[in-house]
Amino acid sequence: MQLYNYFRSSASYRVRIALALKGLDYDYLPVHLVRNEQQGEAYTALNTAALVPTLVDGEQTVSQSLAIIEYLDETHPQPPLLPADAAGRARVRALALDIACEIHPLNNLRVLRFLTRDMRISEDDKNRWYRHWVETGLSAVEQRLQAAPSRFCHGEQPTLADCVLVPQIFNAQRFDCRLDHVPQIMRVFDACMALPAFSGTQPSACPDAEA
Repeated sequence: MQLYNYFRSSASYRVRIALALKGLDYDYLPVHLVRNEQQGEAYTALNTAALVPTLVDGEQTVSQSLAIIEYLDETHPQPPLLPADAAGRARVRALALDIACEIHPLNNLRVLRFLTRDMRISEDDKNRWYRHWVETGLSAVEQRLQAAPSRFCHGEQPTLADCVLVPQIFNAQRFDCRLDHVPQIMRVFDACMALPAFSGTQPSACPDAEA
């Protein structure tokens, strides 16, 4: 398998976690977003959206991090990243989508670039935008976790939801977001980071990481 990704991309980090949890080997292929390598002809032929990550598994090419993780879960079922019961699967997917659909799209690199380069907003206002959507979005996730507390987002083993939550917290810390209002999230984050699958795939551990 080959994973096209960028060390600082939270969507890429999600997939790296999933691959590590399943003990799957892969070739790490960096695509530097800040240098616009995702816009190159070779990469857009692979992923027409010009986004990372992209997973190539033999003749199969899969884009979108959540689709990749579910593909991995179906092709390599152990350990499972979704619960066995329908209600549990729905809850895990909802937690993941609370972040992947409601927080992350408002704050990824191309959106932040549009705010500063095209709309000409200041760096301070860009950061205020970022923090607002992260902090309010995480508040909703916190309420879900408080309603059914457990070691990880759902139960005693990491799931798809944890694969999505941890990278978002890394980004929140990078942008100095307030996190004292989400103690349950931070407890889950700490439990995850005690596992090599999370700590060993974090941005600073990647081969393309920059100081």
